[in-house]
Amino acid sequence: MKETIKNLKKVYKYGKQYKSSLIWQIVGCVIGIIIHIVFPLVYAKFVVEFTTSIWEQAIYMACLMLFINIVDRLHTVLIRKNTQIFRRGTVRNLQKSLGRQVLSLEQSTLDSNSSGTFIQRLISDTDKMSSMFTVGMGELTGVLSNIGSFIAVFIIDYHMFIYYLISALVLTLLSILKSNKLAKKDIEFRNQSDKVAGLTGELVRGARDIKMLYAKDSFMEELDNNIVLQSERNFDMRNVDIFYEFVIGIAKRLFEFGMLIYLIYLIRNNVLSVAVALALYGYRVNIMADMMGNVSRLLEESKNFNISCNRVFDIIDGKKFTKEIFGKKHIENIEGNFEFKDVCFSYDNKNQVLKNLNLKIDANKTYGIVGKSGEGKTTMFNLLCKLYNCESGKITIDGIDIDELDEESIRGNITIISQNPYIFNLSIKDNLRLVKKDITDKEIEVACNLACLNEFIESLPDKYDTVVGEGGVTLSGGQRQRLAIARALIQKTKIILFDEATSALDNETQNNIQQAINNLREDYTIVIIAHRLSTIMNCDNIFFMQNGNIACEGTHNELLKKCKSYKELYEYEIKEKAD
Repeated sequence: MKETIKNLKKVYKYGKQYKSSLIWQIVGCVIGIIIHIVFPLVYAKFVVEFTTSIWEQAIYMACLMLFINIVDRLHTVLIRKNTQIFRRGTVRNLQKSLGRQVLSLEQSTLDSNSSGTFIQRLISDTDKMSSMFTVGMGELTGVLSNIGSFIAVFIIDYHMFIYYLISALVLTLLSILKSNKLAKKDIEFRNQSDKVAGLTGELVRGARDIKMLYAKDSFMEELDNNIVLQSERNFDMRNVDIFYEFVIGIAKRLFEFGMLIYLIYLIRNNVLSVAVALALYGYRVNIMADMMGNVSRLLEESKNFNISCNRVFDIIDGKKFTKEIFGKKHIENIEGNFEFKDVCFSYDNKNQVLKNLNLKIDANKTYGIVGKSGEGKTTMFNLLCKLYNCESGKITIDGIDIDELDEESIRGNITIISQNPYIFNLSIKDNLRLVKKDITDKEIEVACNLACLNEFIESLPDKYDTVVGEGGVTLSGGQRQRLAIARALIQKTKIILFDEATSALDNETQNNIQQAINNLREDYTIVIIAHRLSTIMNCDNIFFMQNGNIACEGTHNELLKKCKSYKELYEYEIKEKAD
């Protein structure tokens, strides 16, 4: 109970702006409780007066019951209308907050968990949390209404009140046992559902690679095995439900049988009249059926609510999933200098990718970084943007340790254009608006022209309103990269990092992009990781990486003279072009 109340307070914060709807919902519930307390008394009086042939009073009671039933329908409409307003708003706020928290998780945390872990919480668990204020309140209202039936029974005859009370306690105990068992099984089921949701997402997103790897059978076998496990967990839940429903059902029938025997005994001993006994027998539905159902469903709703709250607040409160931590210092007008000082880093705490890396970048200059795969070039960019934290050493922007800077000072001033940029399943225009809400059509056109993309867009039937599919699936690799470049140009951050960003471009387009980069050189700090040396030959300075560190640096001509590995790489590229 304490856990439920604690979680209700937490969830209410997300629906607080809709409290007027919640208040009307509570008013409706109170009306319902009053109705269920009054109606049994009126009905009992009607039965007594009908069986004793007091016809005028019986008609009066019948009219009163009709009025109560009409009010009952009206209060139901009041509850349902306001329930939907409160629930819809609460779910929206929960999902927005949880979405932001997922985006604030450390990248290593996201890497080590299935996407299904977060999808299920965002969609399913948030809905279950809000339903406690709607479905749960309905069940609670039902329980309180049933208590009204208890009061009516107590007023009519205390003998049957005691019998009903004992019956209710036994059936409630069985419902609690059922709810506790189901909760344990439900946790196992949801954890397995996370895995299935993650694999299902990978089936859609990775469909192209699954086909090309001819891995359909092996992937479907893996998915099927997890679906079978999910079904087994669900079957375990249903078995618990079936068993306890059988036991509770038998217990109800036994109590009803005992009630008939007890009523016969009370009538024979002149404790009750037949009319009163019939009225008391009519309460068995409210007390033994409705009440136990309401209690059972309320307990199950509470358990589901608490499980979902724990799963969601594990993310929001940072209990289980590690959050990114930023400092408080803010750079208002960034210059664009940054430096790596004795930086060490590994992804698995075993194999170091960067080993005491030292690197200095001056503002408004263009730099190139080359080296074999796995030397840590991309890792440098990830660390600079604080996607990961270095194990030792430090990174500074404009002389300030990035651990001391706020998120805006870092990510609001840096753009990474990667080899495989993620393009959202939106229109071309909306993909660009993501980085600047108030962007004009003119700005979009200028950016796309600089990225050599405008001619292609104009050839499309819907032009800038063309939806590009999940991950930009309808675009070629080069078109995705050019769209990402246009997106970066719109951001106009002081530091622009190109991570193999022209690898999928043909020579002509690469030359155009190179010209666009040259146009930015005087106003931006540009760092280019390149596979093709032709991309970086004109850079102010080039770093050659080897064994997780800078082996040598200088201009293109300087490196050809003093760095044997760089010269070999250059000669190999020339030979490839010749072939």
